[in-house]
Amino acid sequence: MAANLGEGHSDANGGSVRHIPVLLDGVLKALEPCHGKVILDGTFGAGGYTRAILDAGADVVALDRDPNAIAGGQSMVAEYGGRLFLHHTEFSSLADFAPDGGLDGVVLDIGVSSMQIDEAERGFSFQRNGPLDMRMSSSGVSAADVVNRAKVSDLIRIFGFLGEEKHSGRIARAIEKRRLNEPFQTTRDLANLIETVNPRKAKDKIHPATRVFQALRIYVNDELGELAQALFAAERALKPGGRLVVVTFHSLEDRIVKKFFSERAGKASGSRHLPMVEARQATFEPVGKGMIAASEEEAELNPRARSAKLRAGIRTMAPPERADMTIFDLPDLATLEKIGG
Repeated sequence: MAANLGEGHSDANGGSVRHIPVLLDGVLKALEPCHGKVILDGTFGAGGYTRAILDAGADVVALDRDPNAIAGGQSMVAEYGGRLFLHHTEFSSLADFAPDGGLDGVVLDIGVSSMQIDEAERGFSFQRNGPLDMRMSSSGVSAADVVNRAKVSDLIRIFGFLGEEKHSGRIARAIEKRRLNEPFQTTRDLANLIETVNPRKAKDKIHPATRVFQALRIYVNDELGELAQALFAAERALKPGGRLVVVTFHSLEDRIVKKFFSERAGKASGSRHLPMVEARQATFEPVGKGMIAASEEEAELNPRARSAKLRAGIRTMAPPERADMTIFDLPDLATLEKIGG
């Protein structure tokens, strides 16, 4: 999924902001880092969460799929002298980096990083014209590949589900018509087409292209699939008493995390019309009373925190359950390989 900073979030049209870790106090309270513990930060970015965890005394295994984040983190590796282990990989593979005794904690901050938004050449933002790219790992199928090659029916589903774009059909058909004559190459190129199809109204708070850009970013990086697999991996990698803390910024992401913790709570389910399903052993117990949002003070200081939601659970003694992706009810979208090929 995302190579996030652990330090904020941006919409597709976001601008430059300071790298401020979102919900940091809540994350540290839920993780309880201290000397002797090993915490995995699955979304290293610029190291906001990682530095705070290290300063609290715990050792950190940090992952990021963005090679730029790995290169930028080497000074921190040296600074903390053997207490930070940084790896270039997707966080869905986090179980591969757990010590033999298991992890004491896992933290995931989901979404695109403000660092990536600020780099025009990465193609995440139409505020900064650049190649229509959006690949967090800088490899594989790009957003331009999707826009120029995908079937109209696939574009409609991508924009409609991942971007919750009401005008997905109109936009997809306009893209098809335009690309017959000239392929899309830049962020502004696509944004201008969308604004022509769906003009911005005076009352609109966001640019008409925002939802499409969000959908393309999520799709190109398989963000929802990566998140789901990372939750299963954390279940396998955490020791009893270990803590899983996830910060999301979008309803689709939060829905997956909420569903995971609900499924792993071990409660019996059923209705007056259906037989009761036997309760399973809980693999996670909730931390606190549920979802935590940013305070008004934090949201004022850091606008990227306004949509942030934190959910956390404590690993029990129960064995991990099967990694069943069907519990998340994700859409059946065309594979990246199919479009890239």
